[in-house]
Amino acid sequence: MIAKKFKVYGRVQGVGFRWFVNHTAESLGIKGYVMNMPDGSVEIIAEGTSEESLETFKDYIIKGNGFSDVEDIEEENIPVENYPDFSIKY
Repeated sequence: MIAKKFKVYGRVQGVGFRWFVNHTAESLGIKGYVMNMPDGSVEIIAEGTSEESLETFKDYIIKGNGFSDVEDIEEENIPVENYPDFSIKY
């Protein structure tokens, strides 16, 4: 298991981006959460079975949902927390 924190910048709030990330994570078997941040970015904590699975997830995040516009994404390796599922945090 591997875990990463993504911080996503751009037009990512108010455009259905968290729902898109949640749906994508569930379809790929990724665990963790997505949450809007006060600075207008979105934070994603993602746990996957391999580096490849998280790279695939990241590719979908960058592509977005057609309404979002990802300008930048920061990526950081973090300790695994063993989340039971993927959720949207408020």
